[in-house]
Amino acid sequence: MSKPSHATPTVDSQSIQPFPNSRKIYVKGQQPGVSVGMREITLSPTQQSNQAPEINPPVRVYDTSGPYTDPNAHIDITQGLAPLRAHWIAKRGDCETLPQQSSYYARERKDSVHTEHLKFNHQRAPMRAKAGRNVSQLHYARQGIITPEMEYIAIRENMALAQARAQGALANQHPGEAFGITLPKEITPEFVRDEVA
Repeated sequence: MSKPSHATPTVDSQSIQPFPNSRKIYVKGQQPGVSVGMREITLSPTQQSNQAPEINPPVRVYDTSGPYTDPNAHIDITQGLAPLRAHWIAKRGDCETLPQQSSYYARERKDSVHTEHLKFNHQRAPMRAKAGRNVSQLHYARQGIITPEMEYIAIRENMALAQARAQGALANQHPGEAFGITLPKEITPEFVRDEVA
């Protein structure tokens, strides 16, 4: 039976517009495929009386919008977003792909003509841990392994810390209040691993 005829779904053009006065940047990690999206916001110069305006460097902040605000990304909602972690998971070699959905409900919906118009063109097969394997980040951390996911977290948490230090932007920074928590001066992948473990 052929699929019912429906208009091709597309992304609303407003949903993929870059934010104004800023640009999407990516900070690369040391492990293959680790690339953390951030937003670099352009600041206006500080106007000073009787002096030339002070040029302010851009500010880097979290950007959790994914590829939607990347003008170079191609978004096809019928195919879904690119599987960011697929290569990391495959490289670890501790997962296997199932031949079909594991739940009765999912298999029933897959074969139903009534839900045909709601389905994505691309259906990813489910995965599970191989027999006797543990695929949690907690397990990897306790084995002393720094995963790409942990490096990703460290990069995101640091944002542009090293860059800000080099520019002297932290010279007058308020020390803040730690509330009894001891944090390193920089969040490293090793620190993330230890915290997860």
